[in-house]
Amino acid sequence: MIRFKPSCLALLLGLIAPLCDAADFCIAVNNGFGQGGTTFVGKGFTLPAAGTCKPWSGFAKTASSVIAMSTGTGCRSSDGKLVEFTIASTDPAFLGAGVIASDHIRFCPAGDLNCPLSGFGVGVFSNGNAASQTCTTALVTLPAVHD
Repeated sequence: MIRFKPSCLALLLGLIAPLCDAADFCIAVNNGFGQGGTTFVGKGFTLPAAGTCKPWSGFAKTASSVIAMSTGTGCRSSDGKLVEFTIASTDPAFLGAGVIASDHIRFCPAGDLNCPLSGFGVGVFSNGNAASQTCTTALVTLPAVHD
């Protein structure tokens, strides 16, 4: 029989629980994937606290079947009202070998009634309105074969 001291068990659960709770975070630009735009999927990403930044990794879905691998940073303003992302994406089949697509996205977190701006994105995969999006199974699924 394996026995744990209560303090050790609490520490162990504290280290494992964040991994189990890691949800994905989706950003829709121009109404998102399937609606004529792009959806950026941050795997296991949660919004940072006010005045802090977090690394972003995942993929972007655009057109009818294009998926680009993405990395970047998401930061939240010191007053917590705005989130801002810089995301770099690659997809040799779509963009060409060695080509990196750059996108910069800003919006207010869902539910903020005092938003200082309308959400927007500028870049290769994002030119237009931007907002958080509910991550559906279809959005977060990464198929083995894609453009």
